[in-house]
Amino acid sequence: MKRLSYRYTAGAFLLAAAALATTSCVDDEVVDYKVEKPASIANMEYLNDYDALKTYVAAGNPDFKLGAGVNAETYNQQGLAYRVINENFVEVVAGNAMKYSSVVNDKGEMNFGTVSAFVEAAKTAGMSVYGHTLVWHSQQTNKYLNGLLADKPVEGGDVEYVLHVVNPTAVADQPWTGDLYYDLPAPLTAGVTYTLTLDMKASEAMSIGFWPETDGSAEYFSSFNAATTWLPVSINFTPANNITTLRWVFGNYAGEFSIDNAVLTAAGSEDNLIANSTFDDGDMSGWRKSSWNNNTVNVAQETAAASWWENLVNNSDCESDDDSSYRSTENGVGPTNPRFSDPGTGAGGVGRAIVVTTGASHTNNWDTQFFVTTSHVFEAGDAFRFSMMMRADKPVTFETQAHAAPGGYLHWSMVGNPSVTTEWTEYTYSGAIPAEAAGAQTIAFNLAMSDNTTYYFDDIKWEIEKTGGVPLTPEEKADTLTWALNNWMAGMMEATGGYVTAWDVVNEPISGSDGDGDGKYDLWSATNAGSGASSNFYWQDYLGDTFVRTAVKLARENSTVPLKLFVNDYNLESDWDNNKKLESLIKWIEYWESDGVTVVDGIGTQMHVSYYENPASQASKEAAITRMFELMAATGKLVKVSELDMGCVDASGSTVMTPALTDEQARGMSDFYKFIVKEYFRIIPAAQQYGITQWATTDSPAGSGWRGGEPIGLWTENYATRKHAYAGFADGLAGK
Repeated sequence: MKRLSYRYTAGAFLLAAAALATTSCVDDEVVDYKVEKPASIANMEYLNDYDALKTYVAAGNPDFKLGAGVNAETYNQQGLAYRVINENFVEVVAGNAMKYSSVVNDKGEMNFGTVSAFVEAAKTAGMSVYGHTLVWHSQQTNKYLNGLLADKPVEGGDVEYVLHVVNPTAVADQPWTGDLYYDLPAPLTAGVTYTLTLDMKASEAMSIGFWPETDGSAEYFSSFNAATTWLPVSINFTPANNITTLRWVFGNYAGEFSIDNAVLTAAGSEDNLIANSTFDDGDMSGWRKSSWNNNTVNVAQETAAASWWENLVNNSDCESDDDSSYRSTENGVGPTNPRFSDPGTGAGGVGRAIVVTTGASHTNNWDTQFFVTTSHVFEAGDAFRFSMMMRADKPVTFETQAHAAPGGYLHWSMVGNPSVTTEWTEYTYSGAIPAEAAGAQTIAFNLAMSDNTTYYFDDIKWEIEKTGGVPLTPEEKADTLTWALNNWMAGMMEATGGYVTAWDVVNEPISGSDGDGDGKYDLWSATNAGSGASSNFYWQDYLGDTFVRTAVKLARENSTVPLKLFVNDYNLESDWDNNKKLESLIKWIEYWESDGVTVVDGIGTQMHVSYYENPASQASKEAAITRMFELMAATGKLVKVSELDMGCVDASGSTVMTPALTDEQARGMSDFYKFIVKEYFRIIPAAQQYGITQWATTDSPAGSGWRGGEPIGLWTENYATRKHAYAGFADGLAGK
């Protein structure tokens, strides 16, 4: 048999020979054939001449760090990836292992095992570690963080005795068929004004008539409106006779209601004239019903509802310029924005108040009105309470109405008829929304009861009763999240043991739009994130637009070593907005540092770029990159290319997948890498050159969540071979 041997012509890589044999051979002569080396192999041969990437970094800049993004778990195994990374780079960045959701579980428990092992593996290899990332809106443990912001539980109230009344059958237009009486220990005095206040609750919203009697002869006063939750109700009345018995009538109502804490006082006195007002220990002495009607009256045990009150009024103390809850009409002109008084003229002689003035004459009481309005739409039976401080330059009693929006009249009565004096006094009212006022969103005060009168209003609260948990205030939410952020920072700094001295303190804070028109892009928020709002957690929504100050402060306080802190973002090299995102970030950093305490050491630019076959598109991309580096250099801050990787877009504008990448396209990518790295060294002063991190050392597998199937690496998958991109990157580092 003749053995055939194949070899490439001079200068080719040697390949293993293929041996062919048959069982009938008798001739062992070797026949030597020469074949041409495949072009794909010949075109890559020059890459064997390149050394490790880190050897090309200029010796005169020891502070520059050539970094690589790595999978921490893979790196910790200390296999092929570990060896290649350590040979070519001096710094490693964990892709995900040092992010919040990789460490913090749904219960808030932190596991830094992978982080500690990663830092130890890098330390053993003499590699520095860059921390990525301390604060970000993505990859957060939303269940835990949102749980911290959950409503506070409300404890149930005490068990106490109340007067319980049941009227099983209603008789239309005959309220006297249901009666409740209280026999006073001493008669009331005719002509004296009294105030009667009760805590009431009904099975359905109801109106109960108040008909006090003297020797069986009734006087008729305003009704009490009870809601389905406990609510204090109150009326003022002046009897014409010496009243001996208090009487309530409810025969036209079928249902149940309860009474507690009955208080009757005469004007100028605080003495309660009802001897048995709280029904302690089941005592209902003095209280009775008529013998002839079918309702029942007894004392029952009641557990106070677990409820709380929510104030619906913005700027209750009138100290800000927010007038969203207030409107006024003066002498028929309005409704319009109200006027605030000068500082020092509010309740108690401090702060501000709202001022409304009537004219010299009027036609209707509502020609001058003050409106307190809310976005909440009340339904019939809703329990509410209202309070405000008020005064006028003369004593006046005025009317109130229920409106929808200011000017949208619904009902003639809303919160009684307040009487104002020349001294600051508090007016309070509580009750339930009557059926006629369903849909109310506004309380209207008819002030044109007196000509040439100036009214002042302050400390205005309109509250609705809520059950269930009490929402945290904005201040409580900020305090809670600051605590959680501090725990996270403390744990991470302890786990890294002072070995990690540079961090992305905040990652990707800037959106891509200027919604408020202030000339810079807005911070990301649940309000502008679209579909990302539900999956992300925006710290700035709770800590405010100074949240970076908080992050910087906590990072430095929890570290045992000095830190270099970067704000990292993407699309800073964007040509479609002429680098406006970078300009916005620079303005935001200036704002965060304007407190004179916060210091952001550097800016990280991610640079997830693509090489464009279209020459005009490519030229535009390169011009924007040059301008980006110029803008960053001008800040005087450290500059880090934090996550550099590169795809390819063909002449038609389509993304090129790895199997379809041509040699010409790959060389174009190589040239683009060289351009980027050279521009960095050309433009960024040496003192500001923190480093460049290659985010994808190898091409992305087809099923990857990051640029899946794209030729974004310096090596092919699994570090099989170097690529043209490797040469371009090395040449850029060497300044070729």
